[in-house]
Amino acid sequence: MPEVDLPLNAPAPAAPSIATGNILVIDDEAGIRDSLEVLLTLEGYQVKMAADGEQGLRILELENFDLVLLDLALPGQSGLELLPQIKVLQPELPVIMITAYGTVDNVVEAIRAGAENFVQKPWDNEKLLADIRSAIARHRAEEENVQLKRSMKQRYSFPNIVGKSEVMLRVFDLVAQVAPSRSTVLIQGESGTGKELIAKAIHANSPRRDKPFVPINTGAMPSELLESTLFGHVKGAFTSAVSSKKGLFEVANGGTLFLDEIATMGMDTQAKILRVLQDRKFMHLGGIQEIQVDVRIIAATNVDLRQAVRDGRFREDLFYRLNVITVDLPPLRSRREDIPPLVQHFLDFYCNENGLPARKLSADALRALLDYDWPGNVRELENSIERGVVLSSGPTIGSDLLPGHITGRSFQDALLEHNPNASLFDILEDIERRIIIEKLERCNWNQTDAAEQFRIPLSTLNQKIKRLNIEIRKRGRE
Repeated sequence: MPEVDLPLNAPAPAAPSIATGNILVIDDEAGIRDSLEVLLTLEGYQVKMAADGEQGLRILELENFDLVLLDLALPGQSGLELLPQIKVLQPELPVIMITAYGTVDNVVEAIRAGAENFVQKPWDNEKLLADIRSAIARHRAEEENVQLKRSMKQRYSFPNIVGKSEVMLRVFDLVAQVAPSRSTVLIQGESGTGKELIAKAIHANSPRRDKPFVPINTGAMPSELLESTLFGHVKGAFTSAVSSKKGLFEVANGGTLFLDEIATMGMDTQAKILRVLQDRKFMHLGGIQEIQVDVRIIAATNVDLRQAVRDGRFREDLFYRLNVITVDLPPLRSRREDIPPLVQHFLDFYCNENGLPARKLSADALRALLDYDWPGNVRELENSIERGVVLSSGPTIGSDLLPGHITGRSFQDALLEHNPNASLFDILEDIERRIIIEKLERCNWNQTDAAEQFRIPLSTLNQKIKRLNIEIRKRGRE
């Protein structure tokens, strides 16, 4: 163990005017932990100790710190393996690596992984303390900047949008800037990232907030029906037009029309949308009278519209009309620090919706969620948490209640871990129950749709639901 210089006649440090900071030390050598605890405590720091990575992560899940001192050579996971997991739990937290075996490669890898600095044992006390003070000062300055942005978020209405990551704070900033304007907005992002929630936030913080917000999924209906839905029609415009009908542009007059999946819109409909954007006028299908409207358009897409223009599938002039202000929503895998607060948000929501006491995730369940890549983004995470709440019978939701493709375990593995004496009948019944619940979740708890996807009569599905004691939930949120 390296010796740590703590002179006996050293003067006592001046008491800090405010709390100096909270530091977590993760090192498997008891002597090192003891030496650092003495050194840091004398400097006025609050210090917590962990003998390995797993203990350190458990502490970080429960408490906030100003800095971590992390040993490179730990039992089980090395410090370099642990560092990305620390950054997921507390992304802005500075980490100083400490090791007796420092190499250039280790230093480069640690800095790339987000380490603040790299200190070699035996260290110089004054230099180590100076590095710690500098790192904490930078961390607090960055935190103040983040808090300013968060306070701005709180001044605006962003219901059901959860995020503390820097990338989401930038989205909130942009939403707050563009909301008061009349400008058209294009929201881009993968499926499940929350594009409609952002559109609603823009509308809710605009001067149009008291007027209608009208969403439409343009990819969910054929072209003829879409045009009738958007622009309305007069009686006799087509065979089934037995009466005149207003379109959504009229319904949204004075408010906001949200065109989701706009890349799926046919070229003829695109031309008509372009005209409304240019002239703020349109005609009913089969009509001859122009109708003036004042509607703000917010469009959304999960595909590259520029590529669609190059492929001839989307009008270039419409693209430039829509692309006045662009909001890019990041995938969940690129903002993993938002997973814990999102989990808590969905736990609270679904426990309240189902009249259940508060639930929490086990450490292994949270770790499985943090390790997963989330191709379905926030929507997939929400469905997973709803599933865990519905299936849970106690206050803690373990990894056995998460979908098998997230944890890498089969239904049988999860059931046998929970009940090693389960019979074949128990296993088969549990598998059937979970498959039906998962299908119902994906169908937004629409039993008719679920029966069609299972290719069984609705009556058969209802019999299984009753036999398996599956409680039908009300339709989930879009």
